[in-house]
Amino acid sequence: MTDHIRWGILGAAGFARKTMAPALNEARRARLVALATRDPARAAPFAAIAPGLRVHDSYDALLADPEIDAVYIPLPNALHVDWSIRAAQAGKAVLCEKPIGLHASDFDRLIAAREKTGKLIAEAWMPAHHPQWAAVRDLIAAGRLGALHSVTGAFTYGLADPGNIRLSADLAGGALRDVGVYPIGAFRFATGLEPEVIWADAIMENGVDTSAWVQARAGDIRFSFHVSMRTIRYQSMVFEGSHGRLSVMAPFNPGQYGQADLILAIEGQPQRTISFPNARQYALQVEAVAATLLDGAAFPYPLEAARGTQAAIDAVFATLDEKGVGYGPQ
Repeated sequence: MTDHIRWGILGAAGFARKTMAPALNEARRARLVALATRDPARAAPFAAIAPGLRVHDSYDALLADPEIDAVYIPLPNALHVDWSIRAAQAGKAVLCEKPIGLHASDFDRLIAAREKTGKLIAEAWMPAHHPQWAAVRDLIAAGRLGALHSVTGAFTYGLADPGNIRLSADLAGGALRDVGVYPIGAFRFATGLEPEVIWADAIMENGVDTSAWVQARAGDIRFSFHVSMRTIRYQSMVFEGSHGRLSVMAPFNPGQYGQADLILAIEGQPQRTISFPNARQYALQVEAVAATLLDGAAFPYPLEAARGTQAAIDAVFATLDEKGVGYGPQ
C-alpha cells in the first residue's frame, strides 16, 4: 500500500458491476485494479470502468496477486464466510457483501480470522457510512423525540427472475438475509439497543422466505418491520417518541430510491426537513476501509456490530421454526 488501496473483486456479479466497481473508482484513495472471472465478456464492463484491469481466471489467482491490498466479495451468501477467511489468510483486507455470515456463530469464526491474520474483515452494510444515520442516532440520543416508544421499518421489492440466487435455498437466499439486515441494523445503529424477537411470520417458496413480518421489543420500545421480494419497491424507517416523530424517507438506498431526507416533526414546532443530497454511501464505505488501512482509524461497522444483527435474524428463524413456518438451520 502506498497512498491508496488497490482493490480486487471476486466475481463479476451484477451489483459489483453496477454499483461497487464505480464506487471503488469514485472513492478517494482507492483504485480498482483486478477482477476474478472466467468469462471475458463479463469482465469487459469492469475494464471499461477501470482501464488496465487485470483479469484473473480464478478466485485463488486473484488472492495470490501481490498487487492487491483489499478484496470486495459479492458472491452468493453461502460462500461469504469461507472466501472472506481465505482472503484474509492470503493477506488481503476484506469487504464482503451482507450478510457476511449465515449464523451468529459464523461471526465468531470471522472475528477469530481477523484477529489471527491482523487483516480487516468487514461486512458491507453501507448505511453505517451515510451521514443521515449518524444524524438519526444523534437526534435520538439528544432526546429530540422524547422517550422513544415505537420504531417501524420496511424494505420491499419485486423479484421477477425465478433463477435469481436470492430465491435459492442452497445459496442461502431469502428476504430476511437479503434485506432484513437493513431495518434490524438501522434499529440497532440508531438506538444502540438489541431487539428481542417476540413474533414472526413468513411466506415460504421452495425453502426460502420471500416475505416476512417481525415484531420485537427492546425494553419499552416496540420495533416492527416487513421485508419482501414479492411486492412493489418500498423503503421506510420511522422513529416515534413522546414528543416527536422522525421519518427516514430513503433509509437504505438514498439516491437510487429517493433523496436522503429526514422529516423531523416535534410537537408544537414547524416540521423540519434535514437533507443529505450529495452523500454517496458506497464510496464513503470504500473510503472508510482506506481510512482504516492507511490511517489506523476504527472501522465504523465492525464485525461485532454486524454480529448483533445476525443474532436477531437467527432469533427470527428460530421463531418461525417454532411455528412450523421456517426452514431450520442452514
